Amino acid sequence: MGKGFAALIVGVLMLVCAEWSYAAEAPASPEESTEIPAAAEPKAPDARLDEVVVTATRSEKSLDNVPGDAHVVTRREIEKRNVRTVDEALKYVPGVYDRRGKGLMDTLSSITLRGIPDAKRTLILKDGMVMNDSYTGNVTWGGMSVDDIERIEVVEGPFSSLYGGNAIGGVVNIITKMPEKREATMKTGYGTSQYRGTAMDDLRKVYLSYGDRLFNALSLFVSYGYQQTNGFATDLNVQSTMPDNVNLLKQKGKTVPTNAIKGWYWTTDNKGNNRYVIGDKGDNRWWDDAITARASYDFSKVTKLTASYERTRYEYNRDEPHTYLQISLPEMWRQNLTTTLVYNYNNNAVRENSFVSGNGGTEIARYALSFETAISDVKAKLNAGVLDTYRDWYTTPSSSKTPGYATIDGGWGKVSSTPARSYFSDLQVTIPLAANNILTVGGSFKHGKADNSEYDITNWKDETSRTSLTYTAGGKDTSYAVFVQDEYSILSNLTAYLGFRQDWWSTEDGYANQIGSAGYPKSYDSRSASSFSPKFALVYKPFDSTTLRSSVGKAFRAPTVYELYRTWTSSTGITYYGNPDLKPETAVSWDFSAEQGLWKGAKVKATYFENYLKNLIYRKKISDTQQEYINAGKAESRGVVAEIEQRIEWLRLFANATFTDAKIKENTASPASEGKYLTQVPRRMYNVGLEIEKGPFLYSITGNYVSKRYASDDNSDIVNGVWTSYDPYFVVNTKLSYKACKTATLSLAIDNLFNRNYFAYYKTPGRSWYTELTLNF
Repeated sequence: MGKGFAALIVGVLMLVCAEWSYAAEAPASPEESTEIPAAAEPKAPDARLDEVVVTATRSEKSLDNVPGDAHVVTRREIEKRNVRTVDEALKYVPGVYDRRGKGLMDTLSSITLRGIPDAKRTLILKDGMVMNDSYTGNVTWGGMSVDDIERIEVVEGPFSSLYGGNAIGGVVNIITKMPEKREATMKTGYGTSQYRGTAMDDLRKVYLSYGDRLFNALSLFVSYGYQQTNGFATDLNVQSTMPDNVNLLKQKGKTVPTNAIKGWYWTTDNKGNNRYVIGDKGDNRWWDDAITARASYDFSKVTKLTASYERTRYEYNRDEPHTYLQISLPEMWRQNLTTTLVYNYNNNAVRENSFVSGNGGTEIARYALSFETAISDVKAKLNAGVLDTYRDWYTTPSSSKTPGYATIDGGWGKVSSTPARSYFSDLQVTIPLAANNILTVGGSFKHGKADNSEYDITNWKDETSRTSLTYTAGGKDTSYAVFVQDEYSILSNLTAYLGFRQDWWSTEDGYANQIGSAGYPKSYDSRSASSFSPKFALVYKPFDSTTLRSSVGKAFRAPTVYELYRTWTSSTGITYYGNPDLKPETAVSWDFSAEQGLWKGAKVKATYFENYLKNLIYRKKISDTQQEYINAGKAESRGVVAEIEQRIEWLRLFANATFTDAKIKENTASPASEGKYLTQVPRRMYNVGLEIEKGPFLYSITGNYVSKRYASDDNSDIVNGVWTSYDPYFVVNTKLSYKACKTATLSLAIDNLFNRNYFAYYKTPGRSWYTELTLNF
């Protein structure tokens, strides 16, 4: 497949460039000529002179003057790297931790900022529309197209004063591209692992887009992207008992002595307890796609209407699992057996179902509308949208006798389905009160609904083979808010920002029903709460090349529908309760940063921050059979971020480092966690990179280091290099692109260049390569 694809790519490249060369040499009349004079050619896409961001203040502001720690990832930077998912584009931003363990196939990937754990505490926007879902507060990155992005703005620190809930760690705003002229793009690529079965095998990608600008007013853009991989074995089958007394169910009922069983190997769990690897659950396969359509109409220079639709999908499954257990040949001869494979042992204490893992998928539609206008110097903008997760499911193979054990070929299981929908609107008005005073006021509304249902299925491989409904739960939440921000230039080089936001939050129609179980169904009363989020910031530029910033603010996160209402009883008899009386989590944070230009193209920046969190939501063990979410915790995190960059015409060098000390200070749900590090917060991260853009060549090599993370709040998971551990790692990626002609670009990327082996709960991808052909017209 690899050699055939490479030959096809080279053939297409030669044909396209030959055709372009012929067209370029053909004479054209003055009326037909559309060639841009050399002096009028546009600047490089990632030129950073007067870089403008909007997320930090809700209005256009140069990157040097924003009242916060802000970074921009440009489309050109994305093109320089082998980025396959939107969250991967952010992993080199200082202070950002991208939790993605098994490459493209990871459904639990998330972005966290500044030592604030969990994706639900970071607000993710797309063109200003909230992307955090109503059910868990997380973001679905699968299927979201990287190629549609113009830039990504990241502002770190508390931003509830402007954006409300979830913005404790900061805000990430994904801004999509719109055409300024007629353009078309076609991409196709193929890649695989160096050693078959160690990374994403047979990765294939196709992307098509078309955009146009008509009547100097109407912009249109449509795109379709698809990618697929046969994956690799990410899930090991790890058992607590050593394979002995093997019961071969299909081998005439014979029992084989312990010393006849080969293939397993010893390991430990992440706490050091003995474990035994007996196989894996098959190659983790994946596909996703995205359709996008956007239209924008300029009624005048200051009035514009934009509408967009995006549908993303993904599905994952696994091929046949692999058992490592075999029977030695002497024992086979002695007992006249016909196969060496073993899936069941210890008189069926370990069964075939332990080798299988379920499938899943998601389909999401996003609708957005934006209108902006101005009357004199007063600017107004309205955003509205719908985030409709109309299909979100996963299957779980049965591990119990009732209704029946799952097998490799199929058998009983469960399917969980959680459709959710949220409505969002936001209005802001920017009013210049004086030459040195700008006031921004506005309000927002959000309403969300989520319903979870679980069914028995006769075949865990087929999510449509449903029988009886076994569980259902759901609820709604609604929030209203008003916000004010005053920007006041005290001096020509000193600007103060004072803002606040008042949010009113309510929840209603909560219910849970575990069919046939005592105490069900349950319904919950409506309740409401409010949160006041102030913020103050100063930006001081004592010299043209020096910027000092400081801010202090308060932020909050309201509990999710899952935390409020998801009450269920497991097959082992433990009941996990939601808690409709949960309070919002809050945080008070402050920071200080200094940025200094050195010489031409060089700058350094350092930031210090502190966060104080209260009312953290934890699950408390009430008894051996009961657990419940409660507001149990206090935590503190503080850290330092250092950055350095050098640009010399065609060369860019950069490095940044983040040190974070984030600890739990109080936790009545788990006293053993007090004084321990927050889960999924690395203490140290650093990134280094070199980028070259010279003539037709584009080259980058980047390194990303992340230190040990803990999954257990008592930090007892200290062992590295084993299944479910979160190991420290340093991974180097590189990419080379060659622009063969004005239309065609060929690239080759190598991920995990030094084949670093580590676990991030799952087994992570080893070294792989990927080649891509891009045609721009």
